Amino acid sequence: MGLYERYLAVRIRRHDGTLPDHVALVITERDLLERGAYETLTEFFTWAFEYASQVTVYVSVLDAAAVPALRRELETIDAPRAVAVRGPDDQTRADAPIRIGIGLGGKHEFTSAVRTLAERVDDGDLDPDEIDDERVEEHLIFPTEPDLVIKTGAERLSDFMIWQSVYSELYFTDVNWRDFRKRDFLRAVREYCNRSRRYGQ
Repeated sequence: MGLYERYLAVRIRRHDGTLPDHVALVITERDLLERGAYETLTEFFTWAFEYASQVTVYVSVLDAAAVPALRRELETIDAPRAVAVRGPDDQTRADAPIRIGIGLGGKHEFTSAVRTLAERVDDGDLDPDEIDDERVEEHLIFPTEPDLVIKTGAERLSDFMIWQSVYSELYFTDVNWRDFRKRDFLRAVREYCNRSRRYGQ
């Protein structure tokens, strides 16, 4: 760790603010085509687990044909914890410490949850009055809310965890993924600590 990274880490340790327990990252399929992209992702996991217990990565995909190849790479990535990878056609919840979505947009995920609830009502297994936010969350593929969402490269969040990230702290950096380093991650954590979370209040 360089001198500046050590400085940032000390600032974070001495801060009175709460650390993020669930960190999310938004990147693109194009980012993963850059040389060293997967190595940086492995390093990101290591950095994140110094502070958090859960990490979610959303890979924004323009070409659906790229999903199978990306999935193969990400399912075998060298990661410090168990990994669950989900694509656009998956319905199974991702409960591993590291959760990766490839082209699995928030609109699609939310629509799928609502459709499942509607089918249960139609089958007589669920009363409409029993549907609340907890019921919806039970049917989401990524079930927990991230505390901190980091978006590299531009100030545009993409179609990512629309339901879960409504109260998340968003951190945008103009640093592209190919240039993302530990100091950039630590800056995001420090900014999170400096914010006063209001949870929509």
